[in-house]
Parts: sequence; C-alpha cells; structure tokens
Amino acid sequence: MTDKLPETLDPPTHRLGMLRFAGPGMIVAGSIVGSGELIATTKTGAEAGFLLLWLILLGCVVKVFAQVEFGRYALSSGKTTLDALSEVPGPRIAGRGNWLVWFWFAMWFASIGQLGGIVGGVGQSLAISIPLTAQGALYNEAEDARISQRLMRVRSIENAQEGDETAHEAAQAEALSAEYAEQYGATQTADVAKLNPPPDAKIWAAIVAVITCGLLVVGRYRMIQSLSITLVTGFTLLTIYNLFKLQAQPDWSVKSTEFLSGLRFSLPEKSGGVSPLVTALATFGIIGVGAAELIVYPYWCLEKGYGRFTGPRDETPQWQARAKGWMKVMRLDAWGSMIVYTFSTMVFYLLGAATLHRADLNPSKDHMVRTLATMFHPVFGNWASMLFLFGAFAVLYSTYFVANASHARTFSDAIRVMGFIRSDEATQRRWVRILSGLFPMLCLVLYLLYPNPVHLVLLSGLMQGLMLPMLGGAALYFRYRRSIPGLEPGLLWDHCLWLSVFAMYVTGIWTIYSNLF
Repeated sequence: MTDKLPETLDPPTHRLGMLRFAGPGMIVAGSIVGSGELIATTKTGAEAGFLLLWLILLGCVVKVFAQVEFGRYALSSGKTTLDALSEVPGPRIAGRGNWLVWFWFAMWFASIGQLGGIVGGVGQSLAISIPLTAQGALYNEAEDARISQRLMRVRSIENAQEGDETAHEAAQAEALSAEYAEQYGATQTADVAKLNPPPDAKIWAAIVAVITCGLLVVGRYRMIQSLSITLVTGFTLLTIYNLFKLQAQPDWSVKSTEFLSGLRFSLPEKSGGVSPLVTALATFGIIGVGAAELIVYPYWCLEKGYGRFTGPRDETPQWQARAKGWMKVMRLDAWGSMIVYTFSTMVFYLLGAATLHRADLNPSKDHMVRTLATMFHPVFGNWASMLFLFGAFAVLYSTYFVANASHARTFSDAIRVMGFIRSDEATQRRWVRILSGLFPMLCLVLYLLYPNPVHLVLLSGLMQGLMLPMLGGAALYFRYRRSIPGLEPGLLWDHCLWLSVFAMYVTGIWTIYSNLF
C-alpha cells in the first residue's frame, strides 16, 4: 500500500503486554456476529435441534490453524492476502491473477449478497420497532399474534390447563391475519406467514444503506465501529444471561441429555422438505473465521502493525527474534478471539434449539428478525421484542458497516493485484472511497431483488464453504513452500494444520454433494 518503510518495534514478552497489541481477531469476531451467530447458527438450531452442536463447535475451532498460517505469511513477508494467493501455483486467467483470486471474486459477490441479507435484517428490525405505514402496523400485530400462539402451544403441551388460553391466542392470530388479507388483498389465506409483507422493511433498508454510504465515503466510521463493538458485546452478554435464565423454566431449559446428544456425531434427517445438514454446512462456512475472514484477517494484522513492527526481512538474528515475538502476539490474538466467538456461537445455537426448534419456528424472509426475537420471549416476556430489536440492530448494522469497509479495501487490493489499477497509495485511497459509496447500495439492490435475508446469508456460506478447501491448500503451500528457516511451527502444530485442512476439504466436498444430489 505504501513505499514508506516503517520503523521496527521489539515485541512484548509478557502476556499482559501481548494483550495490549491484540485486536485483529476481535475485529473479525465482531464483524461475524450478525450473519454467522445471530442468523445462520440460530437457524441451524431451529431446524436440527441439538443434534448438530458438534458440527458448529468444530466449525469454530478447526479453522484457526489455517488462519494463523495466513497471518504468519503476512507478518513475515508484509504482503496482503490476495498478493499471497496470487503466488499459489495454478492457471492464470486472462493473464491477470491466478485461479484463486478469480474464485475470490465469485465468493465476494456472494458476500455482497450476504450483506444484502443483513441490511434487510436491519430494515426488518426497524420496521418492527417503527413501522412507517398503517399496513406495516397491522402486519406487526398479526405476526406478533402468530408468534404468541406458537409459544402458547409449546407451554400447553406441558400444562393441559392452558389449552383454553392457547385456543384464544390461535383465534386472535387467525382474526388478525384475515383482517390483514381483507384490507390489503394479499391472499385468501388467514396465515400471516404467507401474506405479502408491507414495504416498511425495504424502505428502512434503503435509508440505512444511504446513510452508510455517506459515513463510509467521508470516513466517519471509527466512532461508529467503536460504538458497534460496544453494542455487540452488550447484546452477546444479554444473550448469555437469557440462556442462563432459561434454565429456570422447565418448558424451555436445555437438558443435560440434550446438550450431550449434541456433542455426539449424528446427522439429522430431512423433515418437511427442509435439510438441516445443508443449512449447517452453509453455516460452517461463515461461523468463526469463515473463508472471507481467513482472507481479511491478515489485512487487519498488517493494519495493526505486526508486519511493520517486524520490519523488512533481512535474515539477521534481530529480525528473526522480532518475527518470533510478533508471531506469538498474533497467535494469542487468534486463539483469544476463537474462545470468545466459539462460546457466543454455542450460546446462540442452544437458544435456537431450545426455543425456535421446540416452537416449530424457522427464521426466513420478512419474518426473520421477529422469529429470532422469539428466543427472548420466555425470559423477558413483553420486553423481549424491544431488547432483541435493539441488540439485533446493533449486531446486524455492525456487521454491515464493518464488512462494507473491509470489502472496499480487499476489492481495491484485488484489482491492484490483477493490474487493473496502479499500485500507488493515492490510487488505492481513491478506489477505497469510490467502493465505500458503491458497495452499500449494491447490497441494497440485491436485497430488493431477492428479499430473503436468510437465503442470501446462507448462499454466501455455501460459496465460502466451497472456497475453504482452496484456502486450506494455500495454507499448506505457505507452510511448506514459503516458511522461513527458524520460524517453522512444531510437529504438533503441523498435525493440527493438516486436520484443519482435512475438515475444510470435507466441508467443500460435502457442500457440493448435498446441493447436487
């Protein structure tokens, strides 16, 4: 990015000092909560119950070894990820960039669709909180009644005396749905889940996209990013509290037998035309450090200064000592963030299995955010929607904002690597600004063309799942063809790296098989 050589810095030697320089992993973790944990993970729990907990945990842990290899090469070489991927052997297309860089373009487009789904989720949360039309207000009433009826049905299974109350809730839901259909001529059905939704969510999504363009173009995003990380942390802690309090309610608590069953290898079968395993494999691609995060992580490491502090490679003992020290800091950063997002992912999955699966609710289309809010109803009651909508807005917008900023930087770097633009810093900055204004609107267009946030997020997960084997192969290439004598990892690390790559290949192959057959 720049020709100016930075000054070196000796690495800290104590854990507390290392923690002061941590950060890239937490930025990545903060950017994935909206799509991976909140949407995809809870949907997997809603479809599969507790049976696929083992796969979700594996998806969080196993990819860290490849993540560190990408970071190790960036630190020792000072090169960006796409620069590094262009060195991997393989055909070059049109003389510009090798096959990995071109496949990244395909995955990038799916990621833009994922952000379209996320801005749609932001629009939904605002439409539920602040409906803009009378149609939207009535739709909210009808949908709230439907959700309440589903929850009462689960309680009535355990408590027969509540049957009359459940029947009342069902009648109310049917009446509101019929009123909505009559006033707005949607369909003849009284099931609000099948009615044409109001335009409120799309209007709000457009407003959010325009505001985001302005913030990114003028560069006023550091304050928003800091605020978003704070809100994401608060919402995650609230979710943990929700799961903890859920244990006091027999109808909704997570039984020890259910939790242990989720840790045993088992695969759920299709039910009602829904395949939980397909959803889980798509989720596997984006939870923890997905393919997109594997690529983005080294950019944040370089931005943090790990490569700058190490200095240009000169083979001196001083350089090797600095490189070893900063690699320790990077590993601590990666593993520390893994513990955080693995625990939060498990919490979201268990909530989805304990509430949505039991209530037979599956987040989709314009019902996504409201259905997810159901996870908070047993504990917080009437306050549930308000609390969840505040948190959902925080985590979804945080992901949308930070990911668009990251996409602008990686995309401008990609067209530089492929020779479409010059490599000077001024050109890079100009393209980052242009793309910062373009990408949020492109996300909005994709959502308006296909207003199904969950499908958009899972499509990105499928594309990332397909790219995981390629990135696994690249990680092995960096380890055995670009490693520096004296900086190689130990034998145990190599075994774990091969296990990580094997899991990535299995995911990619099974993703192709499950979608073709």
